[in-house]
Amino acid sequence: MSAKRILTERADALPALAEAFREHGFEGASVAILSKATGLGKGSLYNFFPGGKEEMMDAVLADIDRWFTAAVFAPLEQPNDPAGAITTMIETVTTYFRSGGRVCLVGWVGLGSSGDRFSARIGGYFARWISALARCLEAGHVPPSQARPLAEETVCGIQGAIVLARALRGDVAFTRILRRHEATLLGAIARHRREPNGA
Repeated sequence: MSAKRILTERADALPALAEAFREHGFEGASVAILSKATGLGKGSLYNFFPGGKEEMMDAVLADIDRWFTAAVFAPLEQPNDPAGAITTMIETVTTYFRSGGRVCLVGWVGLGSSGDRFSARIGGYFARWISALARCLEAGHVPPSQARPLAEETVCGIQGAIVLARALRGDVAFTRILRRHEATLLGAIARHRREPNGA
């Protein structure tokens, strides 16, 4: 079997692995569950992921990070239109998290007992999101002393909205909370654009 085929099949297994980990958690997702989710035999799974479940989760987290880098972080870091980039971020994460119906796997792993194993990836994901959003706000003339706290509150608010939507079994709270954060961010940009020197 060629290296190209192995890499392709490994990559193809990641979405199914991610959903299995979302449903069962890292500890609860046995190799049998992961095998069933991917349609791969245990031998094939270990062929693609010799490090077992830990390597599978690490690959899933890396894949999520790649997606967020392209779809969320990079557009925020170099925005031609900061307000537009923020609106796009809200729309993108609303779709990605299915209006709160989809667990944030990175956050969930971070809260579990297995979080220490993946702390670098988890910390990097949230730090990059906060930094990217703060940079976007600064591009919209929001002072750094205000941009960073607003970015932290927004990322925290998104994570909290996911938990609340799951607990209440509905997407109304998720959408309302995200729109409120969006309005706050856009309001900050509009306010500082009107003020002399963005002060």
